[in-house]
Amino acid sequence: MYNLLIADDEEMIRNLIRKYAEFEGHKVTEASDGMEAVMLCRNNKYDLIIMDIMMPELDGFSACREIRKTADTPIIMLSARGEEYDKINGFELGIDDYVVKPFSPKELMLRISAILRRSSPTAEKEDPNRKKDIFSAEGLTVDFTARIVYIDEKRIQMSPKEYELLFYFIKNKNIALSREKLITNVWGYDFYGDDRTLDTHVKLLRRSLGKYAKFIVTLRGVGYRFETDN
Repeated sequence: MYNLLIADDEEMIRNLIRKYAEFEGHKVTEASDGMEAVMLCRNNKYDLIIMDIMMPELDGFSACREIRKTADTPIIMLSARGEEYDKINGFELGIDDYVVKPFSPKELMLRISAILRRSSPTAEKEDPNRKKDIFSAEGLTVDFTARIVYIDEKRIQMSPKEYELLFYFIKNKNIALSREKLITNVWGYDFYGDDRTLDTHVKLLRRSLGKYAKFIVTLRGVGYRFETDN
């Protein structure tokens, strides 16, 4: 059983999601605005948050920004709009998925299950004596063990999905990676988005890497390749 927070100013939407979530065996807490959602997250721990964008008191983007200051809880953003700007804004804040209203509650439950499986902590404990796994190319340094990325010796912050995507690129450097392969291995077999989600994250990753975005080469009609000499 997982503990979910549903933040939406529409009671009908909250009731619909609650009905399906409780049927799946999850515990559900509701918030009717962004401010209430932030306060609940400060005092409680949730396994996943379903957050509407357009809410009173505090909109979903602002609420997500506040929550991200203290927690990395997976977030699914809901919106009546499907503009690329909203999606990019959400992904930059580190959300895990974006669902456009009206939506299928069954599909939403599948998306929730997929994210919860990927985000569940493993039983492995970090071995302090384990050798660090580090990749370097020009001024880009990636410490896989510590999950840290440096640009010209300065540490940068990225969203969880940007880290996963970069790590997969590097582990498969100089290999042509199709969009399907990237989606399957970075998002999982049960990913319910589309190619545009991948392209948006690649765009955000390139922005984070700055001048070292040159390592990510677009293969027209195929996908991408992380290209380095080492």
